[in-house]
Parts: sequence; structure tokens; C-alpha cells
Amino acid sequence: MTNKEQTFSTEWLGRTLTFKTGKLARQADSCVTVQYGNTMVMATVVESQRERDGVTFFPLMVDFEERLYAAGIIKGSQWIKREGRPSDESILSGRMIDRALRPLFNQESRKDIQVVLTILSVDGENDHDVVALIAASAALSISGAKWQGPLGGVRVARINNEFIFNPTHLQKEESDLDLIVSGTKEKIIMIEAGAKEIKEDDMYEALISGQKELQGAISLIEELVANVEIKQKPISKTRPETEEEIKNNEDKKELILNANTWLEKNIKEILFDKEYYTKGERKLAVSAIKTGLDDYLYEQGIGKDDRKFAINNTVEVEVDTEITEQLTKNKKRVDGRKIEEIRQLTADVEILPRNHGAGLFSRGETQIMSIVTLGAPGLEQKIENLKGTSLKRFMHHYNFPAFSVGETRPMRGPGRREIGHGALAEKALEPVMPSKEDFPYTIRVVSETLGSNGSSSMGSTVASSLALMDAGVPIKRAVAGIAIGLASNDDMSEYQVITDIQDLEDGQGGMDFKITGTSEGITAIQLDTKTNGIKNDIVKEALKQGGMALNKILDVMNKTIDAPRPDLSPYAPRVTSINIDPDKIRDVIGAGGKIINEIIAECEVEIDIEDDGLVMVTSANAENCEKAIKWIKDLTKKFEAGEIYKGKVVRMLDFGAFIELLPGRDGMAHVSELAPYRIGKPSDFFDIGAEVMVRIKEIDDQGRVNLSLKGLPENEHLWKDKKGEQANGGFGGGFNKERSGNFNNKKPRFNNNKPFVKK
Repeated sequence: MTNKEQTFSTEWLGRTLTFKTGKLARQADSCVTVQYGNTMVMATVVESQRERDGVTFFPLMVDFEERLYAAGIIKGSQWIKREGRPSDESILSGRMIDRALRPLFNQESRKDIQVVLTILSVDGENDHDVVALIAASAALSISGAKWQGPLGGVRVARINNEFIFNPTHLQKEESDLDLIVSGTKEKIIMIEAGAKEIKEDDMYEALISGQKELQGAISLIEELVANVEIKQKPISKTRPETEEEIKNNEDKKELILNANTWLEKNIKEILFDKEYYTKGERKLAVSAIKTGLDDYLYEQGIGKDDRKFAINNTVEVEVDTEITEQLTKNKKRVDGRKIEEIRQLTADVEILPRNHGAGLFSRGETQIMSIVTLGAPGLEQKIENLKGTSLKRFMHHYNFPAFSVGETRPMRGPGRREIGHGALAEKALEPVMPSKEDFPYTIRVVSETLGSNGSSSMGSTVASSLALMDAGVPIKRAVAGIAIGLASNDDMSEYQVITDIQDLEDGQGGMDFKITGTSEGITAIQLDTKTNGIKNDIVKEALKQGGMALNKILDVMNKTIDAPRPDLSPYAPRVTSINIDPDKIRDVIGAGGKIINEIIAECEVEIDIEDDGLVMVTSANAENCEKAIKWIKDLTKKFEAGEIYKGKVVRMLDFGAFIELLPGRDGMAHVSELAPYRIGKPSDFFDIGAEVMVRIKEIDDQGRVNLSLKGLPENEHLWKDKKGEQANGGFGGGFNKERSGNFNNKKPRFNNNKPFVKK
């Protein structure tokens, strides 16, 4: 890289895509800023000079750093203004990019590589996750790291059956598809999709279209690579090998060759001499292979350390090779299943005594228990990120304890994997969830992994669907999930797509194609692969086999529970919602919240009010809920002339009485409307607290309710003895000659100490 900034731009899908490098973060191996619209991401790459000892995996780190300044936001907390731990959304974005990049590295490398993606600016139109994916690809391509890129990525939406590429946020809201596809010029490497029950053929078309449209980003990366000087890394000097070291290396090669010769003769017989139905049996089979090899090498006089070296560097690879060969050539699986056969399925509900809803699902040795908890609308999760603040009413959380795989380890908080699996199941279920208007509860589902051997995330989707129905949540349809795998040789000239993968089948040359859906269509897809990408025909086969598997799982689910229960659990709170005139919200709340707090305290309920007038009352007691609802209806009822109410006298003045029609709602009856005769003043006629029948005479232009007691038979007992009749006649209410005086003999009025002069 030079110290001079270089810029590369192209028009891509209706907007300008711009790369800049050479100016920022010069001590990194590479740094590229990518701008799309006014969204900008900085990607840096650093590779360690030495391999890390003691690791058994390729140590790639992808860190997705959201900065609130990118959206002009200061953190809302009064106490903490600095960004804290990564949000779930940033973790999911980082995982998505990691899944796209990782397959194109040499998995035997033990050099740490860190890709840091810093979001510098967001424009509210262009998603920063796709921009970050392209930035990572661009930075890796000029970093000097051994990587088989570049790759590109694109987001695909669908509106009115028309695909939209890199849609705006508004277009995403209208779309029935949210798909991110990443790949090279020839193949698809990563898929992340959420959909509203889309058909398999339509999803395939979306994937192929997306893979075609991401080529524009790859072309610009190729231009970047062709014109940027790649930073030269220091060459670590190594001393010449001694004669002893050379001999040791030759001995190790001969040892590996010897071990492989024995494995080629014996591994097939041990692995496929019978059907291994359980994970434990398959572990014992692999253990038997290691023991057999160890005995063979011991008989040849090989020492303990060399035997251990040979076993560690041959058995796992050869087991994977043998399983792949049996699948691709003979369509034979270790557990005896057919290629499209699913393991034994069981589904249960009503498994816990007091919970709001629960489901238990087993597929072979994968076992998930999901529990539903319903809460008041006010318990929604508040989210603060680069999109601003928002509320989330449906949450799915996933736990993966060590005992689920027969291991021991400290119980920590959820890791990136747990967050990713929980989000995938949540995405799968979201399209069938009821609207807030139809079911105003906050809904939390927790999936506990009790046993794991092949796609516990898909098991949690099924168990959660069962649990939601058991809880009486009116979801549209049941949702099932399955993982489709792949066995392939190095150049992928031979391959086999397999349904419902487990343990030994998830090897090199494989994939994890997770697909969820209902009887009506696909709701989510997530693809990880250990190859350098998969071709279109593999995608098509995976969708087809996935669809057949989903239908089989749905059949089992429907036999257990085929529709949401008509009633909620007796232990679940009740939420009743009504819609009121938004202008009446202040009448329910009252000055300083006085009225709403009174309702909450007296009825022992929770109340949530939306700006559009949706009022939701939550209580574990149905009677309390009904009482609060009636109170709110009374507070917001629109009075109409001619209506008759039984009211209570709450206040009196000389000219009339104020009568409470509904709690907190008064009308005024003028003294002339109290009786069919003239009354002097209201206090002569009745007392505070008296109950009377009234008719609404009119509602004046200021919204005041004028009442009358006249003409109502229920009030005749009040008039029987002409109670309160004014002896001297007049108009009543202090409106007679004696009280008012003679209008013709009024004394002059004074204003500002000046005499009033009649002109």
C-alpha cells in the first residue's frame, strides 16, 4: 500500500459504490473505506506473523463495531454514554460476515487474522451490513493474506413479486423477503434469509438473481487489487534445519504414510460393519479405530509420543474421507439411514405444570424444550442502535449448556453462537406471529438445549412453535425446521446432498443448509459451507429436500397439536385491548397521571396506551381487568343528547347541580331543569350524594353536558310534595326580583374608579 489515497468508484444497482485506501490506518496490513450512498464502513485487516501454538482451528476474528456517532446519536442512558458490549444485531452481522469469509481461507493455517469493521456513517437508506461485507472482502483482497477471494454480497427484497436489490429501509418494510446472499463469480457461499412464507421456486430465483447482481461489487474489488500496491510483510528468517531435524521430519512423513496404509485397510470395516444409531456408538467406533491403529503401531515398535502424533494427524481426516466416499459413491450413511431420511421424531406439549406454554421436540438425539412466557405490552424490549430506538415485543432466546453434549464447562452468559441460533429461530417464527392489535402481549420464548447432535437451532424452531400453540398464542401456522448437509470431494465433481445431518456427517466438503417454513412456504434460510462455494444445482436440491423434510416434521407436529389453544393458561396474565379516540387519552391519564394511577391502584392492573389510542389493560384477574376497561370506557365515552343516565349529585351551586354520570364525568342540571315547578335553589331540593335519573338535554359548543330531570317517571317521587318549591315564583336559582333587584333602578357601575355614564 502507498501513503497516497486511491479512490475507485462504480455505479452499482442505482447508487455509487466507492472504495478508498491509502490514507487511514496505515499500520494495519490493509484498510479500505467503502461508501454506498452516505453509508460508510472502514475495514481493516491484520494477520499475525507467527502461527499460534495449541489451537486446532483456523483463528479468524471478525469484529463488527457499531458506533452511535455514525447515526448522530448519543446513548440514552443517563449514566453510561460509551458504547458497551456489542449489540445482538452487531454480533449477528459479524457472524454473517465471518460465515462468508471463512470458507475461502486455508483451514490448516494457525495465524491469527483479525478483520475489524467500523461503521463510520449511516444514512438511513442503505444497510451497513452489506456494505461491511463488501468492505471486508476488499480489505482482505489487498492485505497479502492467503485468501481465495474476492467475494461480494447483496440484499434482495421482493415487492409485488418483483425483486429489489439493495432495497432502502422503506422498501424492506413493504417486502415479503429479506435475503442476503454472498458468493464468488461462480458460487454461493453464504445465505441469510427471512421470508413471509415464500415458495421454494421463488426463493431459488431470488438466490440466483442475487448471486448475479453481486458481481458489480466483485468487479470493483478486482479493479482495486489490480491498482493497489500490496504491503510487503516482513519475512521471518528461519535457521537451516539440522540433520537430526531433517531425519525427524522424514520419519514423521513415513509414520503418517504407514498409519494411513493401515487406516485404508481397516477403517471401512470398522465404520460400516454395522449401523451405528447413536452418537455414543459412533464415538466408540472412532475410538475403536484409534485403538486399533495404536495397537498396530505399538507392534511395530513405535513409541508412545509418535503413536499419538500419528493418530492425531490421520484418523479424523481419514474418517471424514471414508464417510464422504460412501455417501457420494454408495449413498450409504453410518447410521443406516437413506439419503433423505429423517431420524425418529417426537413432539410433546403440556409438559410443565405452571408455565404459560411449553413444547418438547426430539429429532434423534437432538432434544429441545421451549417455554413461553406472556407479559404486559409495557414489558417490550427497548432497543437502541444505529437505527435509533425501537421496541421489540417478540423475543426468542436460546441456551446451550455443556451437559447437552455430555461435557463439562463453566456456565457463562450466551456466546455469539447462542445469540445467532436464537435469532435464527426468532426470524423463522416472526412471519406467523399475531399482530399487536390481535394479541397485545409481550412474548418471550426460551429454548433449552437438552441434547445436541445435529442442528439444535432447527429443533428450537420446532419446539418453540409447539410451545406457542400450547400457550394459546394465535400463530398463523406451525413452523418446522431442518438442516440439509453435503458430502463432496475436493473439486466437487462428486457430491451428495443429505437430509438431517448429524455429527460425523458435518465434515470438510460439507454444508449446513438450514431451512424453516410452514405448509405455505419458507420463512428462513441460513447457509454455512466448508467448501469454496456451492453451485446452483446444489442449492436447488437442498431446497427440494428441505421442503420434503419440513412437511414430514409438520405432520408429526400437527398430530401433537394442530392449532393454538383457544384459551390461555390460567397462570398467564390477561390483556384486554380497546381503541379510544386519541384526543381522549389525556382524559384517561389525568393531570400528572392522577386518573390512570388511580385506576391501576384500585383495579390492580397494568395499563399501556399507544399514541393511536390503543389501550391495553393487563391483569391476572379477569374481573379486575373488566373493571378497569369499564372505567376507561366511561372516561372516554362520547355523550349524546337524549341519553338517560342514573347519576349522583356531587356538587351544588345556587344556579344548578353537578351530577356525576360516569366515574369522573359530570354534567350540570340548571335549577330550572330539576322539577316541573320552580325551585329556589338545588340545596332546597336534594342533598349531596342523592341518586337521580337524568336526560342529556344538550352538549354545548364547549363540550359541556347540560342535563334535565324533567319528564322522567323515575323522578316523580322527588316532586310528590313539591319539595323545594319557591314560594314567590320567579325563575328559580336566584333569578327573581327579590334576588336580582329592579333592572330599571340599578345603581351606576364603576370601572377604574370612574363613574359609568349612560349615553
